[in-house]
Amino acid sequence: MQMAATLAELCNTLPQQGRLTSIGVRPARREPLVAVAEQAVKIGQGLADDRFSGRPDSKRQVTLIQAEHLLGVAAMLGLPTLDPLLTRRNLVVEGINLLALKEARFAVGEVILEGTGPCHPCSRMEEIFGPGGYNAMRGHGGITARVVQEGTIRVGDTVRFLGE
Repeated sequence: MQMAATLAELCNTLPQQGRLTSIGVRPARREPLVAVAEQAVKIGQGLADDRFSGRPDSKRQVTLIQAEHLLGVAAMLGLPTLDPLLTRRNLVVEGINLLALKEARFAVGEVILEGTGPCHPCSRMEEIFGPGGYNAMRGHGGITARVVQEGTIRVGDTVRFLGE
């Protein structure tokens, strides 16, 4: 008879790999995100040219959201689809559970990130999506991360779990 895995063992095993589907950079406060095909990512800064870059002790150097959650948020808002840039998250990934990465190290292409926690929505979601926008995003806001190893990320890069 095979022994059941412990919760710690299960949390440290994530065989699925995801894919980076979108990269967005915030050029300035309250400005819309700009979609890019590739972007340099720096230790202690996050995405180059992003308004949040240059905050070395920040736990929010990079923000990520799950592509699969965008359909649910759109449905709650009565929309057929949702432009991922409107969520104001830097990276959109699909095919891997972001919540499983919220306190772990993971690679996006050649870049290594460490999840630092959930990325809760802000009041801007109400401004962007209208009434109910904030609550539609609750529980679907993705995660924040800090940069462990810098490099360049590209749309289409593999997203993979490295461990806790």
